[in-house]
Amino acid sequence: MERVRIRRVHDPVDPDDGYRVLVDRLWPRGVKKSTLALHAWEKSIAPSADLRRWFAHDPCRWRAFCRRYQAELDAAPEAFGRLLGYARHGCLTLLTATRDVEHSHAVVLRDLLAAERAEEERPGERASPVCFAPDEPGADPD
Repeated sequence: MERVRIRRVHDPVDPDDGYRVLVDRLWPRGVKKSTLALHAWEKSIAPSADLRRWFAHDPCRWRAFCRRYQAELDAAPEAFGRLLGYARHGCLTLLTATRDVEHSHAVVLRDLLAAERAEEERPGERASPVCFAPDEPGADPD
């Protein structure tokens, strides 16, 4: 895997984007399907509607969101496997319409892909993204 980057759907296309995959469940508002340069739309990789409503992009719930989202991904690994396959062929750009990109499922996906890359480079040592580390004292529990 070369690298995984995150871009908003409204950002201009960069020649270094590589394989561009939309990772939102819903098509972005105000974007015509004919104008969004992408190679795939993996809507099944997005968090469930219930999880998105619960999270509501509240940074205080970020770590719990990461754990819950990873549990959803673990329960249905097919879509993540496809993303991993895309990433193995070079640069992968995860596209999202989310305004707060740093507290989005795209960050979780990027970090999980990076952890998988680390695992492939060091078999037997399981890497874990930072957002899955134990909660800090006083953090919002699940």
